[in-house]
Amino acid sequence: MAALLAASAALVWLQPDGVGVAGIFVGLSFLAPVLRGHIWVPVIVVSLVLLAVAVTAARHEPLTSAVLDAVMVGAFYGMLVFATRLGQANRQAERLVEELERGRAAQAEAARLAERQRLAREMHDVLAHSLSGLMLQLEGARLLAARSPDDPRLPAALERAQQLGRAGLDEARRAIGLLRDADLPSLSALTAGFARDHGVPCAFDQEGPERALPSPAQLAVYRVAQEALTNTAKHARPSRVAVRLEYHSDAVRLTVEDFGEPPPAPSPGIGYGLTGMRERAELLGGTLQAAPTDTGFRVELEVPA
Repeated sequence: MAALLAASAALVWLQPDGVGVAGIFVGLSFLAPVLRGHIWVPVIVVSLVLLAVAVTAARHEPLTSAVLDAVMVGAFYGMLVFATRLGQANRQAERLVEELERGRAAQAEAARLAERQRLAREMHDVLAHSLSGLMLQLEGARLLAARSPDDPRLPAALERAQQLGRAGLDEARRAIGLLRDADLPSLSALTAGFARDHGVPCAFDQEGPERALPSPAQLAVYRVAQEALTNTAKHARPSRVAVRLEYHSDAVRLTVEDFGEPPPAPSPGIGYGLTGMRERAELLGGTLQAAPTDTGFRVELEVPA
């Protein structure tokens, strides 16, 4: 392009009435989409000045005519640059629209997956809490019936299993209500029910002035306490269980710890309890720690509130 412009300027010098000006037009047209930033300004200014000098010297015309020719060439180039930049802006806008549509699709997919995980956690928490206790009671009743059908403890075990089944149904209804933003039961009621159903002392302690928690944090605290108590009933043989809720200035901490014999080694398999609890904590920007202790097992949840 530089050679084309130089050759066209030489033609204008040698043959003022020839087609050299057309070569300058073509050269400047090719420069328009190539040059970026502000480099084209000095290049075009120098080219127009040289063109004006060449035309003036070759045609022996007044400087005014040469300046007008240069201005015409500059106006043409300006329109060409404007059209080029407009096309680039349109293509960039189309790319942005496509990226926005892809972003919206990805956001919708992420929301769908998050909703599926949330529903899976709710179903797991409800079913694991109610059905595990029911299965324990039914297994105890089955052993009593197989060992001695006339055992006086058998009716009490069956009645307790029936109560757990009814409680599980109520829990399922309550879970549906929670999905519709209904109120959560209290942790004191949860611990009292655990002590009643499993015959294990379960104390609830609260530290700090009680305050209303955001709905996601309240649900996370309740579900983690429920899952921790369910795991205690399934995997441990505790002599007592302690549930503690601490209100801090910018967070709330829940501790569920059982005391008794250390839990046995976990059997191979797939478990979603700890996974669901950690997901709840991470979604709220909190942390969850679950580890065995010298006297049992401890679960600690801390979420911003």
